[in-house]
Amino acid sequence: MLDTVNKTETKITVLNPMGYPPKVTKKSAAARLDTLDGKTLYLVDCRFDDSIELLKQVDAWFKKYMPSVKTKLVSLSNYYGHDDPTLWNEIKEQGHGAILGVGHCSTCAPAVTTHAITVDTKYGIPAVALHTHIFDRVVTSTAKVQGLANAPRAFVPQPVMGKTEEELWAYVEGKDPVTGKPVMQEVIEGLTKGIAADASAPADRSTPRLVPSDTEENLHRLFLENHWTDTLPIVLPTEERVAEMLSGTSHPPEKVVGHMQATANRGQWELTVEKVAVNAVMAGARPEYFPVILALAASSLSARSSSSSSAAAMAIVNGPIRREINMNCGIGAMGPYNHANATIGRAYGLLSANGQGGSVIGETYMGSIGNGYCYNNLTFAENEERSPWEPLHVQKGFKADESTVSIFWGGRSATFNLGLREKYWREHVKDMLLGTDAQARPCLLLDPIVARQFIDRGGFKDKKALIRWLHETAEMPAGRYWDLQLVQNYIYPRATYGEEPFASNLKADPNELIRYFPEDDINVVVVGGETNGYWQIMGSTYRKTVSIDAWR
Repeated sequence: MLDTVNKTETKITVLNPMGYPPKVTKKSAAARLDTLDGKTLYLVDCRFDDSIELLKQVDAWFKKYMPSVKTKLVSLSNYYGHDDPTLWNEIKEQGHGAILGVGHCSTCAPAVTTHAITVDTKYGIPAVALHTHIFDRVVTSTAKVQGLANAPRAFVPQPVMGKTEEELWAYVEGKDPVTGKPVMQEVIEGLTKGIAADASAPADRSTPRLVPSDTEENLHRLFLENHWTDTLPIVLPTEERVAEMLSGTSHPPEKVVGHMQATANRGQWELTVEKVAVNAVMAGARPEYFPVILALAASSLSARSSSSSSAAAMAIVNGPIRREINMNCGIGAMGPYNHANATIGRAYGLLSANGQGGSVIGETYMGSIGNGYCYNNLTFAENEERSPWEPLHVQKGFKADESTVSIFWGGRSATFNLGLREKYWREHVKDMLLGTDAQARPCLLLDPIVARQFIDRGGFKDKKALIRWLHETAEMPAGRYWDLQLVQNYIYPRATYGEEPFASNLKADPNELIRYFPEDDINVVVVGGETNGYWQIMGSTYRKTVSIDAWR
């Protein structure tokens, strides 16, 4: 904006889109060991992608070079995301130190860090965490949030998964790619040397409300450089624009809406109504859309997860608000052809990133290949009027005249088809189910034409009957199912912990067919404009349905 009188660019004031950081309570590490001679060290497998294979080589290293050290190789009782106080107490009673690993994904690295800090600070046993080098910044930020910034850790090269014994032995005998020191030297020093005190000042929980005034061009550059955008152009959140957005709700600007974090153990950042409004303005949304955006924020489910699996969110709107704000549920509903769909979804991504302290590659975002769905988080409305069944939100316990938004997580797999053939349609659907992400769950996205075909071909006048049939149809030989890497990582530990139906499936003969999608985890949504009978099965797990009316 040019001041034609003074020939200078006018400076403007905008609001800061970042949420409020979590409170950090500093912790004290356990006393370190004088010597490892005669001591018992627990090697704790955190159950992700061949972690135990690397720890076997650590075990072999001690047997070769420090035979006086007793080692005990154990595994968490569940997957890495679960705390294991029974094991921690065993280590406290029977051990002298612990080596935990391996943190080699964006969610397990924070988990391994947190487990090691828990053993060290809560149970009084010196602990060291092993990670792969690419998660150095992730581990550093997690340790700070967990209150032990200098928590002992060592790094080996990425990857661990699929490596031979010889290759993993070379990792253990080799040097830490981050520090250049021998890996096992760092492990031993982490158990025996005192930990330097954290001299950093307590984390400031405040976030400035305003950004220092500057020209429009400079502010756009600042927002981009600070990673406050999705790298696409934004609408600058001036006080006037934010005030207009706030007119879309009756809730006060200072009210806390929800909390966001990139993944578990990274620290819950806080979002207020005003912070959500700032991000909604940036996305180009309108005030009448704001209750939907607030409901998404209230879910406390981030659309910018740090998962290395490159997952994306999917948001489905139901109820009267679809028509009130002219959301698209027909032709092109899942595409870029509707202002409400596009900007609501984009606002969800921006508020998630800024509301969790950022979404920065290598630090708070680790999606290995990324996901294009993240640009607007597959946000659309269900075509309730053309559906032969009850809408999604009614299925989830809401009334038909209530407005809601349902959030799904996955978006890494999608199988696609045209209609249902008369003769082999059952086999075709089974093939599609087999191609669905085994860790996520199938969500059928059906054009109304195909929805009616499921009734004509299969007689599924009730949606529950269709879901039951899908559950019974999604079968695979048990041996093949348990060999899937995602199943090994995330479902096998739950089976060994006794969770059903996985525990029973684990007992099946390798050639026995097992049903691997729990019935309650399958969803069916009708969307599309009937230009043809195209449909798909999206690998997306249902997470939560949130009331929009509560945020009007």
